[in-house]
Amino acid sequence: MSGQSLLVPGEITPVRSVPGNIRRPEYVGKPAPTPYTGPEVQDADTVERMRVAGRIAAQAMAEAAKLIAPGVTTDELDRVAHEFMCDHGAYPSTLGYRGFPKSLCTSLNEVICHGIPDSTVLRDGDIVNLDVTAYINGVHGDNNATYLCGDVDEESRLLVERTEESLRRAVKAVKPGRQINVIGRVIESYAKRFGYGVVRDFTGHGINSSFHSGLIVPHYDSPHATTVMKPGMTFTIEPMLTLGSHDYDMWDDGWTVVTKDRKRTAQFEHTLVVTETGADILTLP
Repeated sequence: MSGQSLLVPGEITPVRSVPGNIRRPEYVGKPAPTPYTGPEVQDADTVERMRVAGRIAAQAMAEAAKLIAPGVTTDELDRVAHEFMCDHGAYPSTLGYRGFPKSLCTSLNEVICHGIPDSTVLRDGDIVNLDVTAYINGVHGDNNATYLCGDVDEESRLLVERTEESLRRAVKAVKPGRQINVIGRVIESYAKRFGYGVVRDFTGHGINSSFHSGLIVPHYDSPHATTVMKPGMTFTIEPMLTLGSHDYDMWDDGWTVVTKDRKRTAQFEHTLVVTETGADILTLP
């Protein structure tokens, strides 16, 4: 595995401004969102609005990813994604969500999820996850992907490649009438072939007008995930695979989650809607 030194927190720049004409999610300025009480099955209009949000999120992520190179700060990646979403009339969903200070998450190497963009400088050999969510027309679209920075070692490169494949396989497993746990069963069985850990405490989630609706989508074979998938249900699948243990620690910032053994981890995510025959991905650029 890469011999990179472990990450340490950097300096966080001031909160970026959002034009006043852009609609904010209801949780901005509050300690927590109002609990969602609506349906998990969405009507056609909501799904199409989510497709717009998902497209903007995917495009913003792609624009930020173009900058990934040794010497670039994670804060600069945040700036690019922030400006892209605002330029397209969307609010960066993470900005102000439970106090999160930035417009995307940047999770490097041993960071499982929720890394805060700051003065950290990307290094040759890093793997970099960008997690971008856009809010527009009253709905959210959420996606993430892990990218290679410079010359990445083979073990890390394969981890990234196989994590993306686990997402593809999970999406194919989505069918109306099946229980949600088929998603985690497919991911876990694939990950076990390579001896990877599958993160259990951070999951996919229902999404619509709410960033996190309360529906939980585990990425391991959970006997409790018995919700039956129905056409019109919208949720994320976002497997997090590790080179070692799935156990984790959290930094003092209350957000940055790192593997307990500090081995590397990768993640990929799409927002999707269940159709009559399978799944339709809503986060395509």
